[in-house]
Amino acid sequence: MRKLSLDALAEQQLRRAAEASSGRSATTVHGGHEHALRQTLLALTEGRSLDDHPSPGESTLFVLRGRVRLTSGDDAWDARSGDLLILPRATHALHALADSALLLTVVMPR
Repeated sequence: MRKLSLDALAEQQLRRAAEASSGRSATTVHGGHEHALRQTLLALTEGRSLDDHPSPGESTLFVLRGRVRLTSGDDAWDARSGDLLILPRATHALHALADSALLLTVVMPR
């Protein structure tokens, strides 16, 4: 068993994102290429985006801090701290409406 503080990781990644020219930072919380389940803590500074990209598998995005907008085609969803988004299996993008920390959970198809 392993215990992690998502709050502490969120704070760390938000600091790193603020220092990065890209305004982004990420760290693997659990999993990796040898696991079906992958969890990544992402941080985006206000105004930064992850451009259109395909969904690699069944995915959710939990907003730990901040506010984001997820878009897919003509659809858009806003989320804030405490919200869970079930990501579409279609191409989608993410935009930070405020400095944001997010937990991305993906189950990769085997």
